[in-house]
Amino acid sequence: MSRSTRPRLLVLGSTFPARPDDGVPAFVLDLAHQEATEFDTLVLTPRVPDGAAREEIGAVHVRRFPYFPKAFEDLADGAILDNLKEQRTRLVQVPALVFAQYRAVRAAVRSGRPDVIHAHWAIPQGLVATLAAPGVPLVVTTHGGDVYALRAAPLVRLKRWIFGRAAHVTTVNSEMRDRLTAWGVPEDRSSVIPMGVDLGPARAARERTAPQEHHVVAVGRLVEKKGFGNLLEALRGLGEDVPWRLTVVGDGPYREQLEQQAAGLPVTFTGQRGRTQVLETLASATVVAVPSIPAANGDQEGLPVTLLEAAAVGSAIVASDLPGIRDVVSDDESGLLVPPGDVPALRAALHRVLTDDAASARYRERAVAAAAEFSTERIGERYRAVLRAAMR
Repeated sequence: MSRSTRPRLLVLGSTFPARPDDGVPAFVLDLAHQEATEFDTLVLTPRVPDGAAREEIGAVHVRRFPYFPKAFEDLADGAILDNLKEQRTRLVQVPALVFAQYRAVRAAVRSGRPDVIHAHWAIPQGLVATLAAPGVPLVVTTHGGDVYALRAAPLVRLKRWIFGRAAHVTTVNSEMRDRLTAWGVPEDRSSVIPMGVDLGPARAARERTAPQEHHVVAVGRLVEKKGFGNLLEALRGLGEDVPWRLTVVGDGPYREQLEQQAAGLPVTFTGQRGRTQVLETLASATVVAVPSIPAANGDQEGLPVTLLEAAAVGSAIVASDLPGIRDVVSDDESGLLVPPGDVPALRAALHRVLTDDAASARYRERAVAAAAEFSTERIGERYRAVLRAAMR
């Protein structure tokens, strides 16, 4: 870390791009860029394929630590909970990751002497920061799975212990904050602050990409909570009088199952794509579908960054009525909301957007206005204020 007179920040995360625009969600990096306007910022994250051990991305310093033999090290390549669900044998990597992260945090604290730590996800990052750096003020940000899932009583007790020792806890929607309050986090030590969206690239994609007729787009990791199976079922029943084609951007354990379900339908699975391609695909949509559902293990969306990107490029959006999502999409104003898992309602909403040009145009215009409230600059200032207060 730099020895400047600015305060020093250590950021801990476990979902982080290996390369610019490689398609891995970059919200931790986007926020770190904003934090680096005021703090000397080091991001500490697990090693992933093709990721440099040390690099500088703008003003953000990045270190990636090894945690398992490289040939088998894949727990943190994507989303940890989804990776564990896909392959239970990855459980053997969990203690190795926690121990390696503990050692990496201890080393970073000794060498860099951070003034404050920002841990994304309560487990494992918040846990490791609490154990490895008990004397450093800690801000924990919960994103969804670390609140909605991990529901076993011992894990809930562990989360309460972590939150009880944090200077501040942020979360991405009000329902999650209510759970934190129920777990004993005082209201003056918690805040609802979602992740942000970089409006510049979204605006550029909107300007160079024209919407295509009858084009439905869905973006996200192919896992249960995204609800893409319901989307395919809804589209299959639209009838021949409503033409459509679907582009699914993303990859994951449900891909084979979804491809089988989509057999015979005008559906293209592109796999994972970089952010630039994602934004262009969203901008090309007649309608962007976000049919999220609660997963069997309780996991659900906090506030999907893809939803913010869709709004920022000016897409007409059909989405599930879930906390976080409804903070961006106002029903029949900036999009349409449907009950999670309700296939007939999803089908009716898609039918309306695909056939009602006036409504679609209204949704597009108001989505752009809604996204402006979530710009990375506005969100970054709110997080910097939390970090300053934690230091005090």
